[in-house]
Amino acid sequence: MSELALAASRSLVVDPALLEKYQFSGPRYSWYPTADRFGPQFRPLDLLRQLAKRGEEGGQNPVSVYVHLPFCDTVCYYCARDKVVTREHSRVAEYLGYLEREFATQRGALGCDEEVAQLHLGGGTPTFLSIEEMGRLMDLLRRYFLLLPGGEYSIEIDPRRIAAGTIEHLGSLGFNRLSLGVQDFDPEVQKKVNRVQSFNETARAVNAARSNGFQSVGFDLIYGLPAQSAQSVSRTLETALRLRPDRIALYNYAHLPALFIPQRRIDAAELPSPEEKICILSSAIDELMAAGYVYIGMDHFALPEDELAQTQGRGGPQRSSHGYSAHAHCDLLAFGVSAIAAVGDTYSQNHRTLEEYYACLERGELPVFRGHRLDADDVLRREIIQRLTCDFRVSFEDLNARFGIDFHDYFAEERAVLAELEDDGLIETMRDGITVTARGRLLVRVVCMAFDRYIRAARSEARYSNVI
Repeated sequence: MSELALAASRSLVVDPALLEKYQFSGPRYSWYPTADRFGPQFRPLDLLRQLAKRGEEGGQNPVSVYVHLPFCDTVCYYCARDKVVTREHSRVAEYLGYLEREFATQRGALGCDEEVAQLHLGGGTPTFLSIEEMGRLMDLLRRYFLLLPGGEYSIEIDPRRIAAGTIEHLGSLGFNRLSLGVQDFDPEVQKKVNRVQSFNETARAVNAARSNGFQSVGFDLIYGLPAQSAQSVSRTLETALRLRPDRIALYNYAHLPALFIPQRRIDAAELPSPEEKICILSSAIDELMAAGYVYIGMDHFALPEDELAQTQGRGGPQRSSHGYSAHAHCDLLAFGVSAIAAVGDTYSQNHRTLEEYYACLERGELPVFRGHRLDADDVLRREIIQRLTCDFRVSFEDLNARFGIDFHDYFAEERAVLAELEDDGLIETMRDGITVTARGRLLVRVVCMAFDRYIRAARSEARYSNVI
């Protein structure tokens, strides 16, 4: 592991007073500008043109591909994803047919065989698909794109919905990374969020992945759920660590029932208080780092030998809506309901309902309903936010040379906010750049917000999760 990665793993400091001061909401910065800034002025034809431009330029980096599979047979009350809750398995075949139309349309616009270095299937519950349907999906992907040997091919799974032989089959299809939804092992918490999942179900999935050659197994955990406490989350971590996942994402639950209908079934009075959440986070971090995990950034941890830890300090990782990735500087092609693509200097998002998604493809159009074309200022600020969330520092010299600016002049309006963050110990400003301190790393979203011109222009925090 690099020296920078080792330093990062050792120097994360939890400062309860700072965490309490910055208990407000803000973007997670999977994208910049954030998705709520996308607009209807970006049309399907704009994405077609951007894909064609990529194809014409040629010789670029391989792409990442994301496919959204929205189906679930039960609803988890905490869920904030775009999903279709159904027990009608026949709907999958129809969806795969429309996915093929979208593959074909984007491939036609590209005009060349794109090499894919990274594939991620998310949802919903991707393993809602049967073994045969998953095979068909992978056949379609290989028909329209070139999946490179040695690429990172990952899939999200629900350990409760794994038939015998499923993980072995996924391995035979080329998948080499699993992301397991766990959330919490406490039975009371599981009942309150309608996701009852035993340790044995999770262990079977992990053991099957390792016996079938998967390179990495990751767990998604959530803190801030009803009935949780520092003690209960500690027990969940103790249970999870028995399986030694390669990566752990410890997400802060964002209770936004006005936006996400399933969350209305959660009693807000049963959620841990802000003070308790700080205790939960503090003790969880202590436990993870005592177990040898490296802090990657924001809510992600990895074992020292994992690729994410290995890439720290040498050009990676990169952050997107799917967390951190070791594949930096890849355009992202996205398919399926609600999927977000990032191609060149554009973002685009597909329609969020099956009806609208299908209708666009029936008309021969890409199912884009909103997007954003980045201007020069967006590109600069995106780079700063990427470097802060991935490297915890930005270099004045690098930014000045790459973007033809004088950092101090360009960001004169941000000086007051940056000075306050420095006074609070979140950042250090030196001759050659800005570094997020050990105390500031958990609050890196706050540092990023200082460079977000859209938040400064029109503050609208209510749509975001709390930074802690």
